[in-house]
Amino acid sequence: MTVAEQLLMKTTILLLVSDPVVRSVLQETLEREGYTVRATGDLGQAVDRLTECTPDLLITRTYVEGLPGHEAAMYLRTKCPTMRVLMLGGLLDDERLQYRAALQGFEVFPKPYTAAELLQEVKDVLSKPQG
Repeated sequence: MTVAEQLLMKTTILLLVSDPVVRSVLQETLEREGYTVRATGDLGQAVDRLTECTPDLLITRTYVEGLPGHEAAMYLRTKCPTMRVLMLGGLLDDERLQYRAALQGFEVFPKPYTAAELLQEVKDVLSKPQG
């Protein structure tokens, strides 16, 4: 097993996506690639997951059960400051959202995307220095 494969197996992703079908497909895609995924559909459950693990990456949508995704991500990052953030979904061409995400150091990845493109984006985000 290569060093990269060993690191991948130790990488934990917190997946915060309200839609159960989308969450399930994303979780399956990430787990097939070797990531450990802690999936949840709401902010309260995401906070609970942080008591179980220290994720390397939070993947969330632009909106989570009526809450803007960047607000959920900012709150979760107060609990886990080293966690990287990748926001998925629509409306990412909105300049206000781009500005808010940039202020927090979040990465954004607009729809549509393929599984291969998503996995590459996850690898790219994880390869950047934590900050």
